[in-house]
Amino acid sequence: MNIIGSSGSPVTPDVWNDREMRDALARRDVSEIYKQLRRRGVSQRQIAASTGQSQSEVSEILKGRQVMAYDVLARIADGLGIPRGYMGLAYDGATAMRVANATNALEAEEDESVKRRKFLSHAAQVTMGAAVFGEASSWLPANAQTPAPARIGMTDVQQIQAATKALRDLDYRYGGGTCRDAVVAQLSWAQQLLDSTSTDLVRKQLFVALADMHSLAGWTSFDVGLLDPARGHFGKALEFAKQADDHGLLASVLYRMGRVYLHHQEPNEALKLFQLGQIAAQESGSALTVAVLCANEAWAYGMLNKPDQVQKMVGRTKDEFARAQASEAPDWVRFFNENDLHGMIGSAHDALAVFDPKKHASIAVAETIKCNEAYGADMQRTHVFGLSLQATNHFRAGDVQEGIKVGRRALQHGERVKSARVADRLKPLELEAAKHRANSDARDLFDEVRQFRQS
Repeated sequence: MNIIGSSGSPVTPDVWNDREMRDALARRDVSEIYKQLRRRGVSQRQIAASTGQSQSEVSEILKGRQVMAYDVLARIADGLGIPRGYMGLAYDGATAMRVANATNALEAEEDESVKRRKFLSHAAQVTMGAAVFGEASSWLPANAQTPAPARIGMTDVQQIQAATKALRDLDYRYGGGTCRDAVVAQLSWAQQLLDSTSTDLVRKQLFVALADMHSLAGWTSFDVGLLDPARGHFGKALEFAKQADDHGLLASVLYRMGRVYLHHQEPNEALKLFQLGQIAAQESGSALTVAVLCANEAWAYGMLNKPDQVQKMVGRTKDEFARAQASEAPDWVRFFNENDLHGMIGSAHDALAVFDPKKHASIAVAETIKCNEAYGADMQRTHVFGLSLQATNHFRAGDVQEGIKVGRRALQHGERVKSARVADRLKPLELEAAKHRANSDARDLFDEVRQFRQS
């Protein structure tokens, strides 16, 4: 039996065409799939090596534990060489296109600065209703061309909204790697409803639902390191939000794309998107949406070492947050609670601490402690970010032992989250720990963070 080992060689294809095996695949009954492999002489260790699971996980599945997470099912299928269609799993068209392009050695890769300029042009065109910075549309993903129901009602739209909410909760809790493929698959289905007839009210709500789902697809793509698909989904989200005349959602999409650029150390580009988003946020009338944009502008100004502007935007953030009614805010902005308020203020001072640690590191610590004490299991990824930021600034403030203690907590939580951003956000902690390698505990933490980031 040619089972996958560390080399990645596939199972003999005829295994998957056995009738009993095909039935199990169609049901996504992973327990039965593994049992049939065991009957064919495949060891638990071989299955684990193929699927990237631990032997204990394989053992639990063999005992009947169900596998429901889309990304895990996809990884099992790909690892064992099972055609995804046998398990009813969608192929990610954006990723497939990306891989296909990468194999074409004659195709020159477009410069990242050009892509950023194109997205900003598109964002300005959608937000302002005019091509302020020039034309840009070639990078946008194509609409799905699939048959649609003849007529749809509000129930169909509510199904999209419910799926988006459930998948967003997974993203918050465990990272984009747990749900991105599922979001893309849901989008493939949802976009076919554009071909259906409906009332004007239903169609407007369909645009809102598709904008929100594209925004989530963009965010989860960003979270797993797929920048170009993220940009494409955010672009489509802007278009649908504009068609729905939903200024709050338009602001949310611009904020999220701005965060992509902050993560990639492009604060000037991020600031332009936040400022565009601020226009839409003001039009929406949602103080909470305005607060989110102000907080992120503060972070961008911190990265640009402009403390006066940071102070101004932090003050405005607090004012807008104080008058916001969270119960009246849409789902895509309700995440911004008091924890996030402190976390964002801490992030702005963390950025300033790079330039002036004596003045700003202790403030960053105080703010992040307030948010880290309150985060629960439903916000694992954000908790990792907050802990790593707190630990980094403990080091900068001279409290090495507390930095080591909190840094280890960040690593423990980070192991539970499937997000490419976690490794990136731990880099400052690695750099600060490296400055104290004369301390054996700090040296151990440095080694642990470096190993985590390289794994």
